[in-house]
Order: sequence, then structure tokens, then C-alpha cells
Amino acid sequence: MRNAKVVLALGLLFFSGCERHAPDRSAQGIDADSPLEIAARERGVVSPDATTPVGVFERSHDLGRDAMCVVPNGAGQWRFAVTAAFGTTLSCAASGTMVREGDGWRMRFAGAQGCDALVQEEEDELRLPGRLPPQCAKLCPARVSLSGLRLPRASWSEGDARGLQIRDRQGNMHQPCET
Repeated sequence: MRNAKVVLALGLLFFSGCERHAPDRSAQGIDADSPLEIAARERGVVSPDATTPVGVFERSHDLGRDAMCVVPNGAGQWRFAVTAAFGTTLSCAASGTMVREGDGWRMRFAGAQGCDALVQEEEDELRLPGRLPPQCAKLCPARVSLSGLRLPRASWSEGDARGLQIRDRQGNMHQPCET
């Protein structure tokens, strides 16, 4: 009889916990002064400010590596360098400036008058439109294009962006966002 009382008591304790709700943490903000939060922002692991495109966007795939760095270039303006691989011998490299436009970024490509595109950053991925203006054809050799390029964000850090190495058209590695 004593064992039955113990089992019954344990059962009541067990089931009484089922009515508890998880604490509501939505009212708790991010502790911006937390050493962990500060270190994560400094390293570029979390976004300190989602209103700028500064950082590194990068993807590796079977045909190579696509990458882009973005650094400040004055008030409300940024400069970028991007490369996309289409195999071991075919790639596209471009650079230019960016400005905020609506909920996206207007990329203006250097060396191709009239070549600009409104890109979106969705779910930490920068997405170029599926069609670029005809003036953009001179950015890439042969029949390749930056159209539809998708680059996941790898970092929000300006330091990472300045240190990103990209292969130029001659095959040499350089840091186009360094200065």
C-alpha cells in the first residue's frame, strides 16, 4: 500500500508540471552589452546593423567559388567587387558602387555605362535579378553572366570584406576591397 501511495504522489507531481508554460522570452531584448554579443558583432557573426550591405557574401560550388565584398564608400554609399566562377577556366569579375534604394540595393557596375541592377537581400542572401540590362554583357566573357547570382552572407564585418581575396582575370589573387 505504501508503494502505491509513492507511485500516486510521483504521478501527481509529474502531471502537475504539464500545465506549465514556457517562459515568455519575447519581451526580453538582446543584451547589446553582453561580452558574447559584442564579440559576435566584432567578428561579423551577427549583424550589428542590417541597414548596410557591408560584409562578405560567398558560395562554393562544383564549378568554383562566387564571392563578393562590400565596404563603405562615403555617406550612404558602398563599393563592391564580385566574382562568379563557371568552371576552372571561365569566370566573371566586376566592381562598382551600391546605394540604398527602397528595400534593396542599387548596384552600378564600373566599366559598363548603363549597367545597374536592383538587388535584394533576403534571408541573408544577396540576390541579383534574373535579367540584367544588355549593357552588362561586357562585364563577363563568352556567354556567362551575373544574372540570377545568389550569394549567401558569410560576414557582416568590414574587416572580413577588406581581407577577402578574389581571383582577377589573369588568375592572380588580390583584395579588391582592401583600400
